[in-house]
Amino acid sequence: MTDLAIMMSGHVSVPLYPNLNAETLGKILKHSEAKLLFVGKLDNYTDMKPGVPADMPCITFPFYTEDYPRWDDLTKAISPMQENIIRDGQELATIIYTSGTTGDPKGVMHKFYNFGFATTNAVNSLNLDNSVFFSYLPLCHIAERLLVQMGSIYSGSKVCFAESLDTFAQNLSYSQPSVFLGVPRIWTKFQQGILSKLPQKKLNILLSIPIISSLIKKKIQKGLGLSKARNIFTGAAPTPAALISWFESIGIVIQEAYAMTENTCYSHVSFREKIKIGSVGQALPLCDVKLSEKKEILIKHDALMDGYYKDEEQTNDTIKDGWLYTGDEGEIDSEGFLKITGRVKDIFKTSKGKYVAPSPIELKLSANKNIEQVCVVGTEIPQPIALVILSDRGKNKTTEDLISSLEKTLEIINPKLEKHEKIYNIIIIKEEWTIENNLLT
Repeated sequence: MTDLAIMMSGHVSVPLYPNLNAETLGKILKHSEAKLLFVGKLDNYTDMKPGVPADMPCITFPFYTEDYPRWDDLTKAISPMQENIIRDGQELATIIYTSGTTGDPKGVMHKFYNFGFATTNAVNSLNLDNSVFFSYLPLCHIAERLLVQMGSIYSGSKVCFAESLDTFAQNLSYSQPSVFLGVPRIWTKFQQGILSKLPQKKLNILLSIPIISSLIKKKIQKGLGLSKARNIFTGAAPTPAALISWFESIGIVIQEAYAMTENTCYSHVSFREKIKIGSVGQALPLCDVKLSEKKEILIKHDALMDGYYKDEEQTNDTIKDGWLYTGDEGEIDSEGFLKITGRVKDIFKTSKGKYVAPSPIELKLSANKNIEQVCVVGTEIPQPIALVILSDRGKNKTTEDLISSLEKTLEIINPKLEKHEKIYNIIIIKEEWTIENNLLT
């Protein structure tokens, strides 16, 4: 409602993540020259508050305890606008600050036309009319904003919101959406939840019996909340092929998608009837794609960003001759399916002078269900090593079982790697990687 009000009143919205630290929040508010801040339901606003300038006017929403003027009180004596506001397509609609992987956040500028182009073409291509969406990801994220916010408005659909992290599973099961977007970590959590109640060996036996197999699949789908889902998307980071295949075995067809803030979340998607596991799908209509000499993925269409706010240098580095340089490395097959093979800048050099692309190796390692997160590193050391965070399942294993499992994974993966890529060791990290402790952007 706030975002739409900002648009209708002729202003520019700057959406913010609910878990920013005070320093980053302060930088964004200063850089964007924001004039007013809406403060919603936050877990740690006390920690964030030092980043809010003392003279910044703030408005809070009903039911929240911040000592700011309340939405309901401010709108009490105001008559709603009667006229239909239509903003010019070329006007700036929003500045979305993207964390990127290094340095300060960059403000991606999008005009109204970009939202119109991306939303209408995506909704029509994916047949999303009269859908039920489930919203739980931050609405400042381009995927949630485009697919759920803009997509639901354009397609005349319904949106169900998760009340809290504690009620997420219950809310999803109740909502039974027809469209669901999950980041890879969600799929891992879902898998862990299912296997904790129904171990893999038992599941395999039940799935091998024809009539029981169908009942088990329906029960799992309904329990998750995906029994009516026509489009089930995954994106934002690579999802292991083994995980997608596992869900397919229980009747849940996951469609990988690929896009970024800079192209209004409009790029590639796996259409439900045309899925190639291991690829992120084919280009959406009116989207051109090609690879540079370095195999960097380049995207071109009418809804690319207008640039980074107040940063001409970075803009010119990212958009050249009308093509968006994504920073991702890829391969395109004869049918136009795109496969992401890594980040152009993630490639590191070992002390032997050999280059290693970590992403494909990380995906292979993450097939081990005891691993939740993995990062392959090796700059200036003889051989790459893998840093891992254990999954709940992994944490509950005995040390002996865990070591045996990880050693087995290396025995399977290393023979398939080039000599200079072979993983020398796996190091288990105790501290989880989160945004709060600055280990994730």
